[in-house]
Amino acid sequence: MDWPLHRLEDLTEPDRPITYGVVKPGPEDLETGVKFVRGGDIFEGKLAIENLRTITPAISKSYSRTLLSGGELVMSLVGNPGHVAVVPKSLAGANLARQAGLIALRNGIDADFIKFYLMSPQGRAELFAQMTGSVQIVINLHSLRTVRVPLPPLPVQRRIAGILSAYDELMENSQRRIRLLEAMARALYREWFVHFRFPGHEKHPRVASPLGDIPQGWEVKPLASLMVDHIGGGWGKETADEDHTEPSWVIRGTDIPDARSSRVADVPHRFHTVSNLRTRRLQAGDILFEVSGGSKGQSVGRALLVTPQLLSALGDESVICASFCKRVRPDAGGYGSELLYLSFVEGYESGEIEQFQVQSTGISNFKWTEYIAKTERVVPPAPLRVSFRDRVAPLFSQIATLGLKIQNLRRTRDLLLPRLLSGQVELKTEAA
Repeated sequence: MDWPLHRLEDLTEPDRPITYGVVKPGPEDLETGVKFVRGGDIFEGKLAIENLRTITPAISKSYSRTLLSGGELVMSLVGNPGHVAVVPKSLAGANLARQAGLIALRNGIDADFIKFYLMSPQGRAELFAQMTGSVQIVINLHSLRTVRVPLPPLPVQRRIAGILSAYDELMENSQRRIRLLEAMARALYREWFVHFRFPGHEKHPRVASPLGDIPQGWEVKPLASLMVDHIGGGWGKETADEDHTEPSWVIRGTDIPDARSSRVADVPHRFHTVSNLRTRRLQAGDILFEVSGGSKGQSVGRALLVTPQLLSALGDESVICASFCKRVRPDAGGYGSELLYLSFVEGYESGEIEQFQVQSTGISNFKWTEYIAKTERVVPPAPLRVSFRDRVAPLFSQIATLGLKIQNLRRTRDLLLPRLLSGQVELKTEAA
């Protein structure tokens, strides 16, 4: 069906135009502060409510134009550009950061329908039509305001949103299982290698080491010695030329949070020199480590374990990481992929990495060489490493399988939207 197209700005409340939020948030106010949403808090149709920071009531009041009441759309303008979510009623009174855009729709328009359209390949193509590929894409307000949106009658909007929301619910169920499996792997790592409560630990007396008392027979080694090699990534070029002839998918730091569950639809496809790919091509068991990111280290230190399923999801072509990441190849005989990956996760969660971060013009960089040289790990005997891998490898395999399921559900959802809009899928709607 040929539904009329409307510019997004024409669908908003007259007194609440599309705009961005607080430019200078200032220090946090943990006692009476107002929560506010940053660009990085918006991902895949959801808000990371548990991660929201605060600003003072005075600063929030000075940006009354972006005070939230619940039900609005918010879009990440930078960080996760183009990702959009509906504000839950529980965030009434919260505010937005400069990196997030407010879309307050007028009555008679279903916010979930607009969200799904903006998340779809068609909606994203419309949004990014005036932009070229780059490491850091920033959505400007003009592009957002002039996005054209097809608008069927309200009952049809609601029916389409309801169908697509069912897919979201299935994906969220799998995401919850992934989070549980990841928590199990992290808990086992901490139990065995932080608290030293591994099977048979009672028979191993503690001995002194540079890291404190450790089980007898264990060693202390610098992180650098637990790797075969490590190398930075590459960005390549959007189109081929005389030197950049080899195609490859490029996993960026911003892809890391969800790439572990095979979220690869937005991974860019670029062209590289032959020598660049020869030294940087990823293989299963490698680890990606982000060494540059947003302000205050929002993403620095995040890691990704490369699984066979992740590489398979990207097809037969090469895969590398972007320039702001390091590709780490673990010493399989000395430590192993799963153990080294979980040690990176523990370092991120415990704040170990913070002393190696450097702020520069709003970007957080990381002293990688110093980090791996000065940071040490306890290395258990080989039989215990093998036993640990036998326990956690199936967990990571299940995570990857669930990730592929999520990817297939997402692909089906995205393919459904144009069919629903075109009338290829029959809709039964209730009266408004």
